[in-house]
Amino acid sequence: MRIDLSFGGKWLALAFKNTLRNRRRSLVTLAITATGTAAALLGGGFALWTYQSLAEMSARDTGHVIVAAPGQFDGTDSTPLAHGLDDAAALARKLLARPGVQRVLPRVQFTGMISNGDKSEIFVGTGVDANQEFLVKGPFLKRNEGELLDSVQPQDGPGVLIGSGMARSLNAHPGTSLTLLATTTAGSLNALDVRVTGVVSTGVAELDKRLIMVDLSTAQSLLATKRVNTLHVYLEERDATDTAAASLRHDFPKLEVRTWLDQAQMYTSVKGLYDRIFGFLGVIVMVIVVFSVTNALAMAVIERTREIGTLRAMGTTPGEITRLFTLEGLVLGSGGAILGMALAAGVAMSLLMFDVRMPPPPGRTSGYPLMVMVSAQMYLTAAFIAAFLSAVSSWLVSRAAARQPVVEALAHV
Repeated sequence: MRIDLSFGGKWLALAFKNTLRNRRRSLVTLAITATGTAAALLGGGFALWTYQSLAEMSARDTGHVIVAAPGQFDGTDSTPLAHGLDDAAALARKLLARPGVQRVLPRVQFTGMISNGDKSEIFVGTGVDANQEFLVKGPFLKRNEGELLDSVQPQDGPGVLIGSGMARSLNAHPGTSLTLLATTTAGSLNALDVRVTGVVSTGVAELDKRLIMVDLSTAQSLLATKRVNTLHVYLEERDATDTAAASLRHDFPKLEVRTWLDQAQMYTSVKGLYDRIFGFLGVIVMVIVVFSVTNALAMAVIERTREIGTLRAMGTTPGEITRLFTLEGLVLGSGGAILGMALAAGVAMSLLMFDVRMPPPPGRTSGYPLMVMVSAQMYLTAAFIAAFLSAVSSWLVSRAAARQPVVEALAHV
């Protein structure tokens, strides 16, 4: 008599029933596999959410695509705007007319001194389009006091936004008069009186100590120029960045074109670090899962050695015996993975309901909400890996026992 052990539904059901023969051991194995899978998914989901948040922050800060004159990104300007863009308004209109472009914002970068009459501080300033700049910043620029630049009336004179650290240092508040001193494009010094319209915070303490923002015309007046440093192109979809950048490089070969990713040093460094950390965590979790399933199946093989001998005596081949144990491992691994996915998804949903916040990272002044992304691709990949490794470990454990001589297997005590 020969038993036909195939991968049919009957034998999958038999493998499932075999896992119930020692329910306590199977439950422990399922719990370890589920916990490990959930830990890996939660870690990976946190990393994915962090990547998405940093990418969004970087793209909102710089725009999806940055267009500049040749040499602008080299940092070799001997005077301000030495490599600036001429007739930026006309170029901005051309860029805005392209499909998929939502906004094109000019910016002027400059540095100098800011004074309240008694004390002076070094500033890092940006001239912006007051009507649109703060629409793209979103939650990544927090207004602490006063109003933004788009509320400034012409009769009020030039306005300035300053960082919270700068405001504390100069004891400045909305309405305070300050003086900006900077080097013009011709190399001479120029001063301009401004009025504080508001105090903002980026969440980065060192940046808030030096940050100022003025209207584009105010910056150009201070630097005595009509040029701008860069044009920042905001697209409707971030995923279209590479395509848009390639198209701009083709259509404007005399200009330098970079993407937000080229400028996002923080994003690339954090992503590289997290990839290593959570990749290592995933390896550890998978090793735990493999050892758990291996231990459970090894005990089952030892306990059922005489049963294996009986099946062999009835004509069952070693390969068919191995396949049955492999299916048992697959059932345990798949069951644990499914439970782990449910557990991870439940925790992720709970974090949406409760405001759990992380402490501020080094160098920042505010914390952030703890969130975990649920990615179908990541969940399916984790489930497949857990099931596959469980099946492989079961196959390795049962292979030697299935090849034992029938007499030895039947005589096993």
